[in-house]
Amino acid sequence: MRSTPRILLLSAYRADSHAAWADWLTHQFPAFDWDRRELPGRHFRWRIRGSPLSWLEGLGDVRPDAIIATSMVDLATLRGLHPALAHTPALYYFHENQFAYPASPRQNRSVDPQMVQLYGALAADQVAFNSRYNRDSFLAGVDALLARMPDQVPTGLSATLAARSEILPVPVSAIPRRKDAQRDANLILWNHRWEYDKAPGDFAEALRQLADQGFDFRLALLGPRPSRTPDALARLRQDLAGHIEVDRRCTRAEYEHWLCRAGIVVSTARHEFQGLSLLEATSAGALPLVPDALVYPEQYPAACRYPAGDPGALAARLGEWLNGPRPRVPAVDPWYTQHVGPQWQEQVERLVKIRR
Repeated sequence: MRSTPRILLLSAYRADSHAAWADWLTHQFPAFDWDRRELPGRHFRWRIRGSPLSWLEGLGDVRPDAIIATSMVDLATLRGLHPALAHTPALYYFHENQFAYPASPRQNRSVDPQMVQLYGALAADQVAFNSRYNRDSFLAGVDALLARMPDQVPTGLSATLAARSEILPVPVSAIPRRKDAQRDANLILWNHRWEYDKAPGDFAEALRQLADQGFDFRLALLGPRPSRTPDALARLRQDLAGHIEVDRRCTRAEYEHWLCRAGIVVSTARHEFQGLSLLEATSAGALPLVPDALVYPEQYPAACRYPAGDPGALAARLGEWLNGPRPRVPAVDPWYTQHVGPQWQEQVERLVKIRR
């Protein structure tokens, strides 16, 4: 092995947490020689199945000491196309898993993305997930998939994968409280994507109920939004215009300002494997209110959770908080860089020492 270990970092979908994670990893550990190969975060179905083709001509002469690939990478196929990489120690990292990801009504419900991730995990030496929920839902999904096979079913597969699995969150940089951002206890923050898997319609419905009941509140509507205005956002703009203080995708400085101003941050997500935006807002001092499902029970106390998929229950809890006592903002220190960073360093150092 060369004096400076070279790590091939493969990320087939550079967007959101995938991008932040790759940037952090390569800057956090400069002692390694990072060879980054990333594909733009669009065309999901093509990325998860076609990444080996996109990199077909670029990896022929690459001889790294280790590979770190996200679960959007078809690692098993890539190893087959490049036999020299078949013997390189590999870590397969799950930001999400396709067994627990809610399909869009426009998507083809093919089993193919699930098979890509299953084969990728089997082809790797180490497997890591950003939360226990991510790991457990993946392993449960594997068992459910195998139960559908008509015959010749391998035994003990999920146990084999569990034995090589670790929990390694994407690190969160705590947002310091800003002196120029005076806290507004009744400012409700949305800082997620305005897409189907975040269920913004539930958020809009809960706020409409609050407004109909005469509650005093204000809104900070942040987060990426598509070029076509989502129906939920259009309804909020039409029905609750007088409550909206900000409605745009902000610069990073503006984003942190509003996180430090908000009193409450809300999620209505139908899927969440780590929830970086909630962790950031909570670190800034906003009180989280989240579904009692997905990753959230391992992050937030029961006092900060409401029945999942129930806008009425969300509105009721918000109403209690707006007019009465609230729980304390929970600590989310275990997800901060200073705690997660050493875990990642140990994992990467262990990876480069593997011999096949």
